Amino acid sequence: MSRFRLPPILRPRLTPKYVVSSVAAIYVVYCWLWGMPLLSSNLPAYTGPHSVGVIDIESPCDGRKTSDVKFKSTGEPAFLLETVLFSVYYPAVKGAKSDKPKHLWVPKPLAITAEGYAKFAHISNFLTNSIFTVALWGIAGSTTIQANVDVPLRETAPSFKFTEHREGKPEVGNDGFPVIVFSHGMASSRTDYTHFCGELASRGYVVAAIEHRDGSSPGSMVMNIDGTERPVYHFGLGELDVDNSFDTPELKQAQLDFRQAEIEETVRVLRAINDGSGATILEMNPRKEGDDLPNWEGKLDMTNVTISGHSYGATGALQALKGAPCPQRPFHGGLILDPGKSSGPLNHDVDVPILIVHSNSWSKKHSIFFGQPHFTVVKDLVMDVNKRGRAAWFMTSLGTSHPSVTDAPLLEPTLLSWTTGSTIDVIDGVRMYVNVTEEFMLFQKAHRRTGLLALEVTHPDYDSTSNGTQEMPELYHRFWQIHVAPDSV
Repeated sequence: MSRFRLPPILRPRLTPKYVVSSVAAIYVVYCWLWGMPLLSSNLPAYTGPHSVGVIDIESPCDGRKTSDVKFKSTGEPAFLLETVLFSVYYPAVKGAKSDKPKHLWVPKPLAITAEGYAKFAHISNFLTNSIFTVALWGIAGSTTIQANVDVPLRETAPSFKFTEHREGKPEVGNDGFPVIVFSHGMASSRTDYTHFCGELASRGYVVAAIEHRDGSSPGSMVMNIDGTERPVYHFGLGELDVDNSFDTPELKQAQLDFRQAEIEETVRVLRAINDGSGATILEMNPRKEGDDLPNWEGKLDMTNVTISGHSYGATGALQALKGAPCPQRPFHGGLILDPGKSSGPLNHDVDVPILIVHSNSWSKKHSIFFGQPHFTVVKDLVMDVNKRGRAAWFMTSLGTSHPSVTDAPLLEPTLLSWTTGSTIDVIDGVRMYVNVTEEFMLFQKAHRRTGLLALEVTHPDYDSTSNGTQEMPELYHRFWQIHVAPDSV
């Protein structure tokens, strides 16, 4: 009688190669079973009292050029505004279900974003683009944004009335939802800040996160209402048909001017929705989202919009505040996060309240910026705003790093902490930014300082060793240093 023998695959030799392969296979199956990305974490749920919806809106523009610069390869304009694309995060009807799948964190086609990153690395070709595409798929190809797609907006908005029992918290009313327009940083896109934007939406705010097509984003697909599509990639100075007078500073200014045009177009679309043209915006949206937009009439507070941005986007947000508020840019406040150190001069002509927040790494690293320390330039800018009689703050979020406000640390917490030096818990990091943003938005509406914004200066200069000149409540001292605050409001 012959002995029963297991097939070779079921009686393997326990070599290091076999063990590693088996662990990798088990991990892939585990991620597949639990719906997890292969090499990253899922984005966390939002914590505010409201459900969160999201809509992608792409709206045709007038085709204006913000610069006459053209591409060498095609002769086409480099800064032609065909459409504007942005994601709107908003407080949704509680319990509303969507029949549409959640948005992917890396939009399809994924290869466009991958090729854009390869271009950033100056190694773009067929082979490297394919490698980048596979790597991006493995890291975050299946990651989805937590917001529900195209669900109805809440009927009522916060009224921001202060009461004895709910100091600094919005009550339900009909003042219109406060609006924030958000501009992303270099090598980023509108989907790099989904948790920050969604958290604010879960607390009662409408946030429009713009996708910039100025050459600073890895890649984006321009979609037209006639069904045509055109990919737009990152580009540098060497790809433009320019003479020696057009240098890197000129390119950055051209990008900032294009960003400002996109910001203004975003405001135009939001105003049209609020004025009752939601059905038209839906009809002209090639993304086919916004079924509830006709019901948004009169529900946005477009008289008191806040402009915000991170890094390159913070520099752009400051530029958009020049001359504001005005019809094209009805901004009554600016939330500026890590204003750029290499994205051109910072606009000092600001006549509205602003809050500038540095990550710990941004304040800690000494950087010369147009002949002065960057920290000093930012501090002087904020002090000038206060001298004009507008409330302005400048502070550092301790333990954070430059990417802390983005989704990146949430997806790769260990890797990002190791590479950036961030010491704060990744969720706490985003929460710090969200909390102080909410306090600033409440000040915008009610003109009353609460929470962190009610405190005085604790550290006139960034100092990693001392407790500062002013005692801070336990709730704040581990997380914040305040460098500039209004004397009185």
